Amino acid sequence: METAFSTEENIAAIASAISPGQGAIAIVKISGPSAIDIVQGIVKVPGNQIWDSHTILYGYVIDKKIQRKIDEVLILIMKAPRSFTGEDVVEIHCHGGLIAVQEVLTEVLKQPNTRRAFPGEYSQRAILNGRLDLTQAEAINELISAKSVKAAQLAMAGINGDIAKKINIARESLLDQLSEIEARVDFEDDLPPLNSQTILSNITAIQENLMQLILDSKQANLIRNGLKVALIGRPNVGKSSILNLLCKQEIAIVTDLPGTTRDILQNEIILGGIPITMLDTAGIRETNNEIEKIGISLSQKILATADVIILIFDVSQGWTADDEKLLQNIPKSTQTIILGNKIDLEIKAESKKADVTISALTGKGEKEMIQAILKIFNATEVAGIQAALNERQLDLVTLAVEALEKIETIAAQNLPWDFWTIDLREAIYKLGELTGEEVTEEIHSRIFSKFCIGK
Repeated sequence: METAFSTEENIAAIASAISPGQGAIAIVKISGPSAIDIVQGIVKVPGNQIWDSHTILYGYVIDKKIQRKIDEVLILIMKAPRSFTGEDVVEIHCHGGLIAVQEVLTEVLKQPNTRRAFPGEYSQRAILNGRLDLTQAEAINELISAKSVKAAQLAMAGINGDIAKKINIARESLLDQLSEIEARVDFEDDLPPLNSQTILSNITAIQENLMQLILDSKQANLIRNGLKVALIGRPNVGKSSILNLLCKQEIAIVTDLPGTTRDILQNEIILGGIPITMLDTAGIRETNNEIEKIGISLSQKILATADVIILIFDVSQGWTADDEKLLQNIPKSTQTIILGNKIDLEIKAESKKADVTISALTGKGEKEMIQAILKIFNATEVAGIQAALNERQLDLVTLAVEALEKIETIAAQNLPWDFWTIDLREAIYKLGELTGEEVTEEIHSRIFSKFCIGK
């Protein structure tokens, strides 16, 4: 990605998802000092329509070289500073699909001083022009990629500035402590002495607030990234039936024949507001069938990558040596639920006590199974989180907390105030980098390279 963003240039991009036959409308967005002139140069607008800010015009995009109508469009005008980027912005609303919108963009890019936008460049210009801070821009990207309603709600909290408010409060408080200390360093003889315990207590309170934000954010990452839940077990214990039950559709083939599932089947579902990838693995057993062996090998690899493993056994057959062998092969660090299936049949007395029992046939026990999955990751507590940091922000707050922790050692050793200022400045800088107060062009480029084109 380019690292230089000149706001003297006009940028253009398709700002909507496009695919053949999908979507009635597609949008080409132009931002820059000549955005209106560019669009006026490629459209024919009948009648006496006025190009005022925040108006919608009707017309045609024209290939003026051969005087051919390319598309019938609506034109939305937003003059600076009342636009997303803070510059003049014009949106051309075309018909959906692939061809028309690409032809419109081609005509736009033929105009002087106009180029394709880089990923995230509209959001970056919004920051440069004071329309957004960095956390709000990142939250927009998170809203676009949200996998659940709760993830979208957390993104909206970021867009509303909730993250920036929390961080700015902490940063301002640290700046207050730093100014008190530096005043004593510079004018020690003219000011009353500071109580180091009072300063340390103030810093500790800020540190604790940041640590709570870190804990909330780590849990909220479940909502953003989701969980990978693998169903494993011997052949014919009901893995595919349970997958179908959770997904509310026939994802997997279900038969009485062992070894039906030969590949890893997966489906995305939402449980308790958390996006979950359900993985139905091949039944693990000794076999001479080469294709089934491949499926079993894949199943064994899943054991090492899943966030949660549901080990299913057949309660009508009881807990077997093969079930125990599977349990022993699960990594000790992986959260595991032992699920007894087929409670609609006669249960063997010697059957192992399961964490949850279910009948995939009747659905009895489904609610308890879902609650067991969500309990592992405190999904109820996650649902109450109102704002959360993304990975970049989380790293920076963690570094800020680590810098503040060093001050405890400095205080315990009765070191001079100059030593306190070093780590205070480091914490303040990291929090400023989070919101964009302290950020380099290189960091900007790295952040926005992860955005989609048109945003």
